[in-house]
Amino acid sequence: MNLPEIEQKILKLWEKKRIFPKTLARNKKNPRFVFFEGPPTANGRPGLHHVEARCFKDIILRYKTMRGFLVERKAGWDTHGLPVEIQVEKELGLKTKKDVEKYGIGKFNKKCKESVWQFKNEWEKMTERIAFWLDLKHPYITYENNYIESVWHILKQIWEKGLLYKGSKVVPYCPRCGTSLSSHEVAQGYETVKEPSVYIKFPIKAESASFFLVWTTTPWTLPANTALAVGENISYVKIKSGEESYILAKERLGVFHQPYEIEDEFLGGALVGREYEPLFPMRLERPGYRVVAADFVSIEDGTGIVHIAPSFGIEDEQLGQKEGLPSLLTVELDGKIAKGLGIPGEGKFVKDADEDIKTDLKKRRFLFKEEIYEHEYPFCWRCGTPLLYYAKTSWFIKMTAVKESLLENNEKINWEPAHLKNGRFGEWLREVKDWNLSRERFWGTPLPVWECEKCKQIKVVGSVKEFEGKIRDLHRPYIDKVVLPCPVCDGEMRRVPAVIDVWFDSGAMPFAQWHYPFENREKIEQGFWFPADFISEAVDQTRGWFYTLVAISTLLDKGPAFKNVISVGHVLDAKGQKMSKSKGNIVEPMDVIDQFGADTIRWYLYTINQAGEPKRFDLKDVKDKFNKFFGTLYNTFVFFQTYVEKDFKPARNFEPKNILDKWILSLFNTLLDEMEEGLEKYDVVSPARAFEKFVENLSNWYVRRSRRRFQKPESVREKNEASQTLYFVLLSMAKAAAPFIPFLTEEIYLNLTKNYKMKARDRRESVHLCEFPLADKKQINRELEEKMDQAREIVALALAQRASSGIKVRQPLALLEIKNPELDGGSGNQALLELIKDEINVKEIKFNPELKEELQLDKKITKELREEGMARELVRQIQDARKQMGLKRNDTIALKFHIKEKQAQNLLASWQDFIFKETYAQAAGDEFKSDLEKEFQIDELKIRTGIAKTNL
Repeated sequence: MNLPEIEQKILKLWEKKRIFPKTLARNKKNPRFVFFEGPPTANGRPGLHHVEARCFKDIILRYKTMRGFLVERKAGWDTHGLPVEIQVEKELGLKTKKDVEKYGIGKFNKKCKESVWQFKNEWEKMTERIAFWLDLKHPYITYENNYIESVWHILKQIWEKGLLYKGSKVVPYCPRCGTSLSSHEVAQGYETVKEPSVYIKFPIKAESASFFLVWTTTPWTLPANTALAVGENISYVKIKSGEESYILAKERLGVFHQPYEIEDEFLGGALVGREYEPLFPMRLERPGYRVVAADFVSIEDGTGIVHIAPSFGIEDEQLGQKEGLPSLLTVELDGKIAKGLGIPGEGKFVKDADEDIKTDLKKRRFLFKEEIYEHEYPFCWRCGTPLLYYAKTSWFIKMTAVKESLLENNEKINWEPAHLKNGRFGEWLREVKDWNLSRERFWGTPLPVWECEKCKQIKVVGSVKEFEGKIRDLHRPYIDKVVLPCPVCDGEMRRVPAVIDVWFDSGAMPFAQWHYPFENREKIEQGFWFPADFISEAVDQTRGWFYTLVAISTLLDKGPAFKNVISVGHVLDAKGQKMSKSKGNIVEPMDVIDQFGADTIRWYLYTINQAGEPKRFDLKDVKDKFNKFFGTLYNTFVFFQTYVEKDFKPARNFEPKNILDKWILSLFNTLLDEMEEGLEKYDVVSPARAFEKFVENLSNWYVRRSRRRFQKPESVREKNEASQTLYFVLLSMAKAAAPFIPFLTEEIYLNLTKNYKMKARDRRESVHLCEFPLADKKQINRELEEKMDQAREIVALALAQRASSGIKVRQPLALLEIKNPELDGGSGNQALLELIKDEINVKEIKFNPELKEELQLDKKITKELREEGMARELVRQIQDARKQMGLKRNDTIALKFHIKEKQAQNLLASWQDFIFKETYAQAAGDEFKSDLEKEFQIDELKIRTGIAKTNL
């Protein structure tokens, strides 16, 4: 089976016959199933993680289509933001924001607009190749004016609710990109780092040789220190060591390794108000350098005394406002230590200046000790620069005001995996922060805020109609030139020079993709296109797109933006490492698809583990899946084609009598029940694994035990019953698995419907135009399934006994005794016993409750049994010779044996009819001329044989 070749053929067929559009037209008047496509950015190549997400989307959309829903699938492109800017900066050789401004914002944004389509063809080819049906011809594009106008409308509504505000706060800030970030952006860039931490001695004022012992991981913030914080109810001690005294938390005495004695013990409240000498004296706008109380002080690490720099920490800033502390800005916007303040390392990037500051403190004997500390640190998710927490003026959305509504809306969402609802996502909502919306950048949706230069009046624009005249492009720098008259005074209003968080763009897509409310108002407000019934992306989107979707719909009082979500785990390499170019462990998805087929990757991703778990992508496992699952499924289909004649006529209704037929139909309908139940709950993995197990049962039990009914049936009726059953199962399997593996199921379906005499009214152009098969509960026989399981257990145990005794299965044995009497008696049970006898190759089965073990084989081999075993072995070897000759199934042969030994002559005399029947053979005539001469070794006998193909 060349699966990639089959898939290419199917792709051409789908395009020629317009199968995807036909699936939409077929369900045009049916209930809608709404899907939101998370917008990727086409300035980077698609990777395996993109394949994973799109496969999990496609299966649900195909399933719902086959269940009769109209499932429109509008593609989308995320086109704004710093990832695009950074790429263009590299291409142009620009290093800083000033370089961009010098180059020209207009020219720069034009380059950005071109850059976002760099890999559009690769994305579309990948999307088509993996059979993710998506409307790529009519996508939403976040840089288009209509999209931006809808975003502006949303922001104006938020403003009118009093939830958009300008504030000065300590925010996460990227000094390389020159802009602040939102909390959900920061959450995507944490890395585990090992870096020096320091224990510092702060001299206590008016006390000689006495110090507060303080710990910090950011020495560069020490020049901005204006207070020390303690826990009011934490126990502190003053200890004497040599000529110096130190104050620290009693629970943290373990950090002190020199000999000491405790001089005093007290609660932290006793320290509040005590003053100390600054390490780097600065001019303060108000009194500082004193001890204050804070509830965030911990005794889990450090010394129980926290250094406070209100300009460089969120908690520090909040404490500073509460205590009226001064704030010092000792670092420039480019992340370098400010010059002219006398700070060691001035002009250097803060992380580099750490060494200068430590050297200076050590020289002045204020550095107590340093040690390596491993912790999580945030880096810019776009450029990888360490983030700083920096006091800045930004525009915020007051998410804390809608926290309860966020939590209520989350309760209405079905999460897969379920633990995300109250775990990763729920925890994020419970700790929600105000959304830092504005960015001091260039390529993005402009913040629609105009401010009067004279009276500072604010106006938020919600549509282009609020301008006089038409504007060709709503981006910078064109929008920056728009001046509005102030409605309060005679001043002029100019736009605040900022763009918005790109994640707001993507979170606004349920509305902006339809240019709501300027168009399609009813379609949104009447539930036609909102909310989504289903979305899916990787698990990191719990703090990205998933969050912004819910955040914006909540801000607009429209409830949750989606009803169901599958959050898929990250794709890692075979060793569990994140894939990256620098590590050389990137796996190109198209290379794998060209080798094993898209269906194989899809199936691998559906079955390797649960959807939300990280997936270690190992080509060995992919190959194993291809060989075992796809090989088994396709070989079963080929078996049917091989042994069922082309004039076979599928029956609409039939009632099988054979126990194997009844069993496989029961098992299949049980499978359909499980698949429907799982997919309705957005569980993809369980149905896929159940299907995989069914294929194994079908091939390795049903087909194998039915092989004689196809190859050498007792009657035409017996062959027809087996054929009808296997045809029905294969055809229905193709429909049931079509959402999972759309290519191979199409190949099987088209062959089964075209190559046999199926009535035209029952055929479809494609399996994807069929209805998803639902279980026929009447055909489910749980008792039969359980008894067949018991029978197979007996077979497995008996075959294990054969193997341990070195007795081949072709060697008949006289008796099998079974301890458990459950299969004793009854016509149905008798049929099961016949299966067991045939599979184990025993002449008789008896039930014996006195056995110590579950069963016992009589391993004594009589002369008659031995001869039969030898005859069966000879048949096998002749069959192998037929294959060697390239003979087809129904080709007949002539056999001529050259035998001298009496034992061999007796064997052939007794078993010749059996041997000839099994091998489609006849005795050679006088003028026999062999096509192949073979010597067969049967135990100690050697039988030389001539074989020739006959013309019969």
